[in-house]
Amino acid sequence: MTNKIEISNKTKEAVLKLQQTEITEHAIYMNLSKRVKKQSDKEILQRIAKEEKMHSELWSKYTNKSLKPQKFKVFIYSLMSIIFGYTFVIKIMEKGEGVSQEMYEELAKEIPVASKVYLEEQEHEHALIEMLDEDRLQYVGSMVLGLNDALVELTGTLAGLSFALQNNKLVALSGLITGISATLSMASSEYLSARSEGNTNAKKSALYTGIMYIFAVILLVLPYLTFPSKEYLYALGTMLLIVVLIILIFTYYISVAKDLPFKKRFVEMATISLSVAALSFVIGILVKKFLGIDI
Repeated sequence: MTNKIEISNKTKEAVLKLQQTEITEHAIYMNLSKRVKKQSDKEILQRIAKEEKMHSELWSKYTNKSLKPQKFKVFIYSLMSIIFGYTFVIKIMEKGEGVSQEMYEELAKEIPVASKVYLEEQEHEHALIEMLDEDRLQYVGSMVLGLNDALVELTGTLAGLSFALQNNKLVALSGLITGISATLSMASSEYLSARSEGNTNAKKSALYTGIMYIFAVILLVLPYLTFPSKEYLYALGTMLLIVVLIILIFTYYISVAKDLPFKKRFVEMATISLSVAALSFVIGILVKKFLGIDI
């Protein structure tokens, strides 16, 4: 017969929340470890998962309840790991745990072992996370190069062509031709640049640059293929909205995965892309007016 540990209702509620978090994160880490190819990272994730389960079992002594992982949360984080990589997901989880610091301090007043658990969360888990070495994060520079160049160049090109041609189908055709050509050019330039610097993974650098570039091309041209031919202003507005969303999502990804400031990088990148678009739109108007070209 186990002895029931008496704690206040408020403390029990907080412990239940922690217990649920720990067992859910145990399932998330185990799920991630199954997808990781690198053995060292797999072992790190399994070790973190083991610690999370131990903490959950510790809290169960105070709640006298056995909880199961939140399946939907496990699914969402697994999906995010496929899109953004497991390092991003782990860092997001790590930031979420920072909210629990005050909770641990309150718990320690009734449950002294809470202080020890908090230290383990801070020292062991965070130290292990720093050891992770996800392949794609080594090529963030190439990804940024491809995306930045695509957004600036394509945003300007499509904005200028929108008024100059005033036909979505023609703008889409021109944008695709320009985008595909620029993708091949950027990828080959990145390959040659990486090779000249002695990078043994020059092909991967070029691949990541090319992938990010063509990804941006497809998304930016999509509005011109969706809207009717003459509704070029709607297509232009939608394209600019997509540009801002891409910058928002990618900047957030980089800021989390690489622990970099978000706001400054987002404002800088958005300002450059939208300024180029505005300038190119004006150039399109001037070209159409002074050259007298009417399509």
